Amino acid sequence: MALKNVIGIDHAVVMVKDLDKAAENYRQLGFTVSPRGTHSAHMGTGNYTIMFDPDYMELLGVLAATEQNAPARAFLDKQGEGIERIAFTAIDSAAGAEEIRARGLTPIGPTDFERPVTLPDGTVSAAKFRTFMWPTAEAPGGVRIFACQHKTRETVWIPELMQHANAARRIKQTLIATPEPAQEAAHLGRLIDRAPHAEADGAVTVPSGGDRADFVYLTLDQLGKRYPGVPLTGLSERGGAALVLVSGDLAATGKALGSAAVRSSDAICVPPAKANGTLLAFVAG
Repeated sequence: MALKNVIGIDHAVVMVKDLDKAAENYRQLGFTVSPRGTHSAHMGTGNYTIMFDPDYMELLGVLAATEQNAPARAFLDKQGEGIERIAFTAIDSAAGAEEIRARGLTPIGPTDFERPVTLPDGTVSAAKFRTFMWPTAEAPGGVRIFACQHKTRETVWIPELMQHANAARRIKQTLIATPEPAQEAAHLGRLIDRAPHAEADGAVTVPSGGDRADFVYLTLDQLGKRYPGVPLTGLSERGGAALVLVSGDLAATGKALGSAAVRSSDAICVPPAKANGTLLAFVAG
């Protein structure tokens, strides 16, 4: 039985050490970056978002050590910057948490939090969320998963933030490096009730649900073969991750990325060393 209260990928969380520097770096890569947000005190984090349709990226930094952000701090200490977790869209986080509890897993949450949002007209509102997480140990390929219920979508998906000079439109795939792709894909498949399928190069794909981005588990060597000539320095053999982004105009993408761009087969890539530990691959929409 598929989960009723959890649908496909909502956003990718990129943990960064210096939040403001990371935001400026992504601006230089042609992304429109939201104003800085500060989460509720018990979360101890701040963020910038990069909004697409129907998903987004989140640059997340730790502002104060709390129990809630202990796993994120451990990730930064062990692996450095990069994709630390992936969110699904939750229709109802409380009901979703009970769904996974019924499958024998102990959810973390639901947790409510918010952050102030300055809207384009200058007024201040709030973005409000309710999330739950799968148990910390249930992290296929070394990347944690959670579900996010947006209680105020209108303060997150702001049209002015969804237009990017690099023509990024949405996330097509989340690629996760691991020495055991089939095993890790099967793990995720059990957690979200989705069937994995093997690709020709040995990678294994797990649909996230609906029309959202897929998860792809593959070895670091397989990742390198998909994007020849792109330096993968800094990506861990287990948990190193990449995002394949749909571009509405690859010429605009190349122009916006400038010297950071590396052309590889049918993609224009940004190596992880230039994107805060995350390989970015832009492909035609």
